[in-house]
Amino acid sequence: MNAHVITVLAGDGIGLEVMPVAMEVLEAAVEGHDVRLEWREQPWGSDYYREHGRMMPTDAIATMAATDAIFLGAVGHPDVSDVETLWGMLIPIRREFDQYVNLRPVRSFSGVRSSLAGDPEIDVVIVRENVEGEYSAVGGRSYQGTPFEAAHQQSIFTRHGIERITRFAVEVAQARSGRLVSATKSNGIIHTMPFWDEVVAEVVAQADGIQLESVLIDALAARAVRSPQSIDVIVASNLFGDILSDLVAGAVGSIGIAPSANLNPEREHPSMFEPVHGSAPDIAGRGIANPIGQIWAGAMMLRHLGHDAIATGLEEAFSAVLERGEVTPDLGGSLSTVEVGAAVIAELRRRRA
Repeated sequence: MNAHVITVLAGDGIGLEVMPVAMEVLEAAVEGHDVRLEWREQPWGSDYYREHGRMMPTDAIATMAATDAIFLGAVGHPDVSDVETLWGMLIPIRREFDQYVNLRPVRSFSGVRSSLAGDPEIDVVIVRENVEGEYSAVGGRSYQGTPFEAAHQQSIFTRHGIERITRFAVEVAQARSGRLVSATKSNGIIHTMPFWDEVVAEVVAQADGIQLESVLIDALAARAVRSPQSIDVIVASNLFGDILSDLVAGAVGSIGIAPSANLNPEREHPSMFEPVHGSAPDIAGRGIANPIGQIWAGAMMLRHLGHDAIATGLEEAFSAVLERGEVTPDLGGSLSTVEVGAAVIAELRRRRA
């Protein structure tokens, strides 16, 4: 039997609600297959921070390194600074495990009304550089407490980093339409973005069957809401990819259905899978959070672990549930988090019967 040890970080807010539902769905998805999921649940997050003064214990990276993948719910709490939650948990995991690809597929579903007029068909994959770029720890504050106080933030773009994210994006585009859009701002950001453009173009020139467009980020954001069907695969820096993925997910109708994979493609370290949505403290505890983003992230995890057929079956099952309108209030429905999970499990078993 194929056994996979999974670190589970439910985290905060609605992460604590969608995670158990997603785990139950994944257990149902692997039923009847030669696969066993061994969950290693860890109580790390904002509650842990309030008790211990840090988001994770000092040996957390070593603990997770001994597992096959990381399944994350959501992180963030109104009483804890976002600086602590991000730099104390998410970014260390991504960087210690060199999860340099943030892969974010976004699709429209017939049962989910788009936020855009005309309900355009949307099927976009965003390939975001995940460990360098604008999200750098290099910088600081000077002249604090004076009228001349200043903050300095250094973006870091390396040839190595741009080349490898572009190669990954090229492979994604080759498996789809061959169309690749590179997000840039080289008309305003004078050093890093022209460098990004040059390296992306060099990598694409060595690939077969790729049609590259380099599009300014402001124009691309407008295009994503005006004509999302004209976009297939986007490769973007850390900041641009982060913003675009939420924008396109919101255009579909809800970021509650969008998944994300933080990948170490070489598999030297575990990869991490999470929904795009945050901890949503405004609805936490009400049992109405949309679990589809967490479930879809679980399907991405199964595919990464080598179970393509199971992942595809799970995606088809939750797609059918969405298309029937069996959804939570954020999508105009009345089902609870648990009820949506049960509907996906019932669909999985119906298709298996």
